[in-house]
This record gives sequence, structure tokens and C-alpha cells, in this order.
Amino acid sequence: MNIKPRFLATGIGSMPFTDPNHAIDVSLAMLPEAPIWPQLPKLGLNEQMEIQYSEGIPCTVIEAEKGRMYFDTSKDYSEEFAAFYETYMNAMDPDSGTGDCSAMAISPDYSKGIYALEARLKKTPLAKLPFIKVQTTGVCSFALTLVDENKRAMFYNEEFRDVIVKALAMKCRWQIQKFKPFAEKIICFIDEPILSAFGSSTYVSVTRSEVIGLLTEMIEAIHRDDAIAGVHCCGNTEWSLLIDAGVDIVNFDAFEFGDTVLMYADSMRKHLERGGMLAWGIVPTSPKIREQTIEGLSLKLENLMDALASKGIEKGRIIDQAILTPACGTGSLEPGDAEKVFEVLSGLSIAMKKKYSS
Repeated sequence: MNIKPRFLATGIGSMPFTDPNHAIDVSLAMLPEAPIWPQLPKLGLNEQMEIQYSEGIPCTVIEAEKGRMYFDTSKDYSEEFAAFYETYMNAMDPDSGTGDCSAMAISPDYSKGIYALEARLKKTPLAKLPFIKVQTTGVCSFALTLVDENKRAMFYNEEFRDVIVKALAMKCRWQIQKFKPFAEKIICFIDEPILSAFGSSTYVSVTRSEVIGLLTEMIEAIHRDDAIAGVHCCGNTEWSLLIDAGVDIVNFDAFEFGDTVLMYADSMRKHLERGGMLAWGIVPTSPKIREQTIEGLSLKLENLMDALASKGIEKGRIIDQAILTPACGTGSLEPGDAEKVFEVLSGLSIAMKKKYSS
């Protein structure tokens, strides 16, 4: 991969707005080279992080009155599984071109943002955008959060875990195929916030090889449609996991946890040398945004890049292969704070591009 984003700005996913059109306005205005479709959790249960991606997965039960979703594994699910795997195999059939992943489509009932962005792009046809960024909850975060009827995490049910990873991979591909007509390249992030707890006593039975295997399956699905695969984790984790899985973009909270990537300098060097990118989540997504300036965040970013370069990584490569993002989604912020996150991000991207312009 020979892409040099040089401080391209993009977002993580969630926004706190209830008007999808306003969210699209912010996305297109503040992220003009790589807009996102916004996840809008304040619109209700269906736009929550895991539930938004649950359509079409066998044995899911949503109890709206209780505000929860679970998997019912107590019934005979053999026919549902057989139908699912038939659909999956058809999507993976090399004779069918890129494969039809519409069976795992996200409907307007589960995402207002996808369809608002698509409608806007159709309404104002221009030259293709450089990038459009889409996102899907990762298997670990999905399957360790959601449970069965006995409150056991789905991750520990190998039959269902296999269905979940394949369903989420198809949802990645469906999004890529939907937005491919509007952009030169699609970026698809796998959102894995739960990996910040990898290795803790809570998830001691989750192995490194399992995580890498699940990430690899989703990354390979994204690559199947010639898209760029990123993984977002908004806490500290074992960053080499993502690199060993073959990800193109490592996205991390550089504001709070920027120093943690220095512990994996060898992996970061390997990642950058093979053309991988680092997405620096340098703009905080907390009330701390109220105190930030473009100048202050620019200095913080420079210091972090210098620290990484001091580990024997060419700074020019770090610069060429840098993307800028918020530290996490903005869905839990006050709308005014979220607006500032994107304003500062946009300004920082412009400032850094100007500083390092050829």
C-alpha cells in the first residue's frame, strides 16, 4: 500500500446530534477529504454500538422495553444457521465478482446516518471524494458485550462467534460497496474499544491468537473489496495485536495514551515500513476539549512523533503516513463540545498540512 495521507482528518463514528442532516453537514464540512457516516445513538436503541449491526444475525432478540438485546440459543437454530452460511458462501463466491452482501444490510431503521450521507452525495454529485470512512463494531467488542439467555458472553460460544465474525465482515463489505461509487478509496474501521481490557483478569480466557484470528478475518473481508482496513481502540492495548493481524491503519487515543505506542516501537516500525498508517486520536473527546487549542495540540502531536522517531523510525515516514482523528466517538458529548472537536480537528489538519507542505 502506497498511500500518504499526511494529516488527513477523519472521524470515529458517533455524534451526539438528533438531526441526521446536521450531522452530515458537520461531517462534510469538517472532514472534507474523508467524511464519515454518523452513528446517532441519541436517536434510540437501534443506533447503539452493537445493536446497530445486529440485523440479519441469527437468534437475536431485542427487548425495546428493557433497552437490551441478547441471543436466544435455547431453540433449534440449525435452519437459521444453514440459511446464513448459504448466504455467506454466495457472498464469498469468486465467480460472483465482489459478492452480494445485501443480506447483511443495515436498514434505515438502524442507521439514519448511512442513508443521510448517501442521499446527500447523490443530491450533490461532484468528482469522487478522496476517501469515505465507514465503520463496524469489531467481533471482540460485539461478542464480549452481548450475551445469551443465560447471560453468558457470546464470545465463548464458538458456533455463534463464527457466525458473528462472518456477519460483521459482510456488514463491512456492504458499506464499502454502497459508498464505493462516491470515493476513490473507502476506509473501513473495525471499532474495538474492549481491547483496552485485553489481558486483564476480566478477559483472561481471551487469547492473543483468538483476537488476531478474528481481526484478520474482518481485515481480509475489507481488503476483498479493495478498501483500507483500520482498527480503532480508544484505550491502551497490546498494539502489536493489530499489526500482526495485518491492519492498514492503527487508530489510538493519542491525547491520553500516546506514550503507549512507544512500547511497541518495533511493531510500529514494521507497520510503517510495509505502508501502514497511524491514525493519531489527538483531539480529546471529553470536556477537556473546551481547553484545547490548535497550537497546543500541534505541539503535543509533534512531541509524540518526535518520541516515536527517537525509537529509530524515520520521522518523514511518520509524517507521510499520519492520519488525524478525535480520540474516540463524540456521541456522549454535549453537542457544542462535539462541534468543537471537529472544528479543532479540521484546523489541526490544515495547520499540520501547511507546516509540512512540500
